[in-house]
Amino acid sequence: MLASAALQNSNTEDQQADSVAIQAEFDYKTALKTSQEAIGNILGDYAVSEAYDRVRSLAEFRGKPLVLSLVYTSCYEICPMTTRHLAEVVAKARKALGIDSFNIAVIGFDSRMDTPEAMRLFAVKQGIDEDPAWHLLSVKPDIVPALIEDLGFDYYPSSRGFDHIIQVSVIDSNGELYRQVYGQAFSTPLLIEPLKDLVLGKPKPNQSLTDELVNKVRFFCTTYDPVRDGYYFDYSLFVGMLIGALIILSGAAFILKETFRRKLPGKHSSNS
Repeated sequence: MLASAALQNSNTEDQQADSVAIQAEFDYKTALKTSQEAIGNILGDYAVSEAYDRVRSLAEFRGKPLVLSLVYTSCYEICPMTTRHLAEVVAKARKALGIDSFNIAVIGFDSRMDTPEAMRLFAVKQGIDEDPAWHLLSVKPDIVPALIEDLGFDYYPSSRGFDHIIQVSVIDSNGELYRQVYGQAFSTPLLIEPLKDLVLGKPKPNQSLTDELVNKVRFFCTTYDPVRDGYYFDYSLFVGMLIGALIILSGAAFILKETFRRKLPGKHSSNS
C-alpha cells in the first residue's frame, strides 16, 4: 500500500511537472508574432463538418469576406465570452454593411471533443444557433496542424484545457488572411473597419460602375459613433460630398463652355 501510494504521488508530481512545462511553452509575444506573420496566407481548402455531419469545404465560403474564430467547446469561460462578444459586434457589422455582406464561421480546434454535436450545443449556449449566418464547424485531427498554421494560431494543452491566443481572423473573398483581431472583448471598430474596407472599399469582379460608386459613397459616409458604439450613415458627409461634386462639375462645365466659345469663328478680337 505504501509503495502504491508513493507511486501514485510520484505520478501526480510528474503530471504537475509536465503541466507546468506545457504551460511554460505558451508565450504571448511569440504567439502574437506568429499570428501577425500569417497575414497574407491563403486559407486552405479544408474539409469541415457542419450541423448534422454535413461535410463541406472552406472554399465554399469564398466570394465574400469571412470572419473566423477558433474555440474549444470544453472551455467554460473565455471561449463562450469571446463568442458572445463577437456575436454583438457581428450584429453591428451586418447592420452597417448588409446582412449578407460577409460570412461567419466558428471552428473547434480540439478535434477529439469538438464534434458537430458539441459545436451545435456550443452554438445553443451562446445564442447563435438560430442565426443561419453562423457556421459551427468541426475538423478532423489531421487537418488541424495545417489549419492553425494558415491562421497563425498558437495553442498548447494546459491544466485548464488549452492556452491559446484569443484572435478572430478576417479573411477576404479570395481566401487570403487580411486582418487579425485580438482580445476577449475587443473594440467594435477593430473588426468592422477591415470588414468595411473589404465589403465597400474594394472593387469586386463584374461590379457595375453604379454599384461601385454607391459603395464608395457608403464607404466614406459610414462612420463610427463611440457614444452608441455603433456605425451609422452620416448624411452630412454625403451632402458635403454631393455639394463638392456639383461645384467641381459646375467649374468643369464653365471651363469647357469658355474654351468652346473662344474657339468659335468671329469671336477673336483684331488690332488692325
